[in-house]
Amino acid sequence: MISDTRPDPRLAAERLLTWYDHHRRDLPWRSRPGEEADPYRVWLSEIMLQQTTVPAAAPYFRNFTERWPTVHDLAAAPLDDVLVAWAGLGYYARARNLYKCAQVVATEMDGRFPDTEAELLELPGIGAYTAAAITSIAFGRKATVVDGNVERVIARVFSVEEPLPNVKPKLKALAATLTPDFRPGDYAQAMMDLGATVCTPRKPKCMLCPWSEWCAARAAGIQEELPRKAAKADKPTRRGVAYWLLNPEGAVLLRRRAEQGLLGGMTEVPSTAWTTAAPIEAAVVEQAPLDAGWRRLPGVVRHTFSHFHLELEVVAAKAGDGWRRAEGLWVPVDRLGGQALPSVMMKVVRHALAHA
Repeated sequence: MISDTRPDPRLAAERLLTWYDHHRRDLPWRSRPGEEADPYRVWLSEIMLQQTTVPAAAPYFRNFTERWPTVHDLAAAPLDDVLVAWAGLGYYARARNLYKCAQVVATEMDGRFPDTEAELLELPGIGAYTAAAITSIAFGRKATVVDGNVERVIARVFSVEEPLPNVKPKLKALAATLTPDFRPGDYAQAMMDLGATVCTPRKPKCMLCPWSEWCAARAAGIQEELPRKAAKADKPTRRGVAYWLLNPEGAVLLRRRAEQGLLGGMTEVPSTAWTTAAPIEAAVVEQAPLDAGWRRLPGVVRHTFSHFHLELEVVAAKAGDGWRRAEGLWVPVDRLGGQALPSVMMKVVRHALAHA
C-alpha cells in the first residue's frame, strides 16, 4: 500500500535540508559546509562503506588518507601495502578493485574522477549506488542515492510493504520522485543521516523527523515493521583444518591465497579445503604443507562470511631440517601484524598463540 498523502517534493527537500543543516553528522570524509568535496575522499569512503558500518570504516579511512592523500599516491603504493591496510575491513574484493580503480584514474584520467554516473560505472568496483553517491556528493549533480538507510526511510514514508530485496527497484523509483535539483549532495547525505539517526531500524524517533507528517507507515502505526524482509535461507557451515607451522628460527608459515575468489590475494595460515564435511585424517595429512608431527589444538575457530559459517580446527607442529621445502612465506611471529591477514586468519593466529 502507498500513502495517498505523498510529500510535496520541493517542500520535503527543503525541510530535510534545513534539518540536515542543524543535525548533520561530523564524519571524517564529509566536507564542511561551504567546502568543496574531494572526489577522491568521497570515492574512498563510499567503497569502504559498502557492507561496512560508519564506526568500522572511519579508522581505516583516516589511515588510508594519511598514508595516501591522493589517488596518485594510492595508485603508486604496492598492492601488498594496500591489502595490509585493508585487513580486517572485510569483503576483500573491494580492496583489489579499489587499487585497480586508483590506477585507472591516476594513469588514464590524470587523477580526475569522471563526474557522471555512466562514466563512473565503467570503473572497477563502482556499482550503481556508488556511482550515484559520487555524482551527487562529489560533483553536485542530481542523482538518486539509495542505501539501506534510504530504503528504510522511503519504505516507511510511502508504506511499502513488499519485502526486500525484490522491492529495491520500487523503492529507488519512489526515492527518485523526491530527489531535488538543488543541493543534491547535501540531500543525499541528509537522507542517509535521517535513516541513521532518526528513522532507525528499531524505535524510530518519529517526533524528531522532518517528514513525520507525510509518513504513511507512522500514520498506520507500522513504522517499526518496515521495511519488511524476505526470510533468509539458513547459512551452511563449512569446516577445515588450519596448519600452524613454526620453523627452527621461530617464524610461522603463511601463504597467499589465489587472486580470484574468497579472500583473493590476502595472506593466510595454510589450511585444508573448506568443505561441508570435516576433512578426514588422511586428507589433513595429505594437504599439510610439510610432513611433521602435527597435533590438534583444543577448541575451534569460528567465523561467519556473508554466505556461510566456517569452523576451523588448528593443528600445530615444529618443522625440522627440511622446513625450507615448504611453499609459502616464513614470517616471524612478532611481525604478523604487517601481513595482509583477514579477520578469520587473525582469529587463527590468536587461537594458535593461545594454545600451541
